[in-house]
Amino acid sequence: MTTPYQQSPQAQPPARQAPYAGAQQAQQAQQAPQGRQWQGGPGGYTSPIPIRPAHLGDALASEWTKLRSVRSTVWTLGVMIALMLGIGLLVALIISAGDPAISREGVLTLGFFGTLLGSICVITLGVMTIASEYSTGMIRTTLTACPSRVRVLAAKSVVFFLLVFAITTATTAIVGALQTSILDAPSPTNDQWLKSTVGVGLYLAMLGLLSLAVGALIRHSAGAITVMIGVVLAPLVLAMFMASESLVTVRDYMFQYSIPNQLVVFYGDEGIVPGGPTGWDPLWIMLGVTAVAMAGALAALNQRDV
Repeated sequence: MTTPYQQSPQAQPPARQAPYAGAQQAQQAQQAPQGRQWQGGPGGYTSPIPIRPAHLGDALASEWTKLRSVRSTVWTLGVMIALMLGIGLLVALIISAGDPAISREGVLTLGFFGTLLGSICVITLGVMTIASEYSTGMIRTTLTACPSRVRVLAAKSVVFFLLVFAITTATTAIVGALQTSILDAPSPTNDQWLKSTVGVGLYLAMLGLLSLAVGALIRHSAGAITVMIGVVLAPLVLAMFMASESLVTVRDYMFQYSIPNQLVVFYGDEGIVPGGPTGWDPLWIMLGVTAVAMAGALAALNQRDV
């Protein structure tokens, strides 16, 4: 018998559980697609992304997204196109107002002036493709998402090369066609068209890859751009001041193998200075130099820490 002041002990309620928690977990485990990860527990989650090893295609897609989404790419390539078109047409109009017969034989050569200035834009973009990631710290994210240094460098190189080659080839073809029309010159041969469009596009794309490799080695945008501009212009400028007879051999060699002289070869049978590379030789020279620089850039990426 209990008194009014005594209370009977009450049983503690059982711990509350989420309704149908066990059934939901079992159903999610059964419905998880094969090849996707399901994590059990109260907060179970089914990833909508298939689990598979990453490959070069993923790196190419990532680099293409980065390259086309930054404003520097649009501005740099836009200035390059404007220089090649503007200077090429300006030279053709000036000559047509005077004596157009002067350049009817080698009308495609008139595109050299705009291409030489446009190469500075290619150099700038090539360096910034990789060096800008070091200045912003984006390289840490890139190498975290893709630890393979070979794959990162290969993806950057392929995307950059194809973009520059396509734009340069199309622009040089348009400039050549407009110059031929303005000067009412005879149509160049197929070999001349091939060298002045595809050849120039390949050469400038290789020059851009060389700039990309220098950017990976130096890891500083301004420094790498300065080095590449020196590589393009310094041999030609230095050779102009070598008036001594004892330096004739060195002067001729620097003239013949300077990048502007090699670029002229694609617009004619030989360069400004006779005795240098002819035909497609400048492309093979640039290919060898770029391959060595790329090997050095890959070695530096593998050895350095970000």
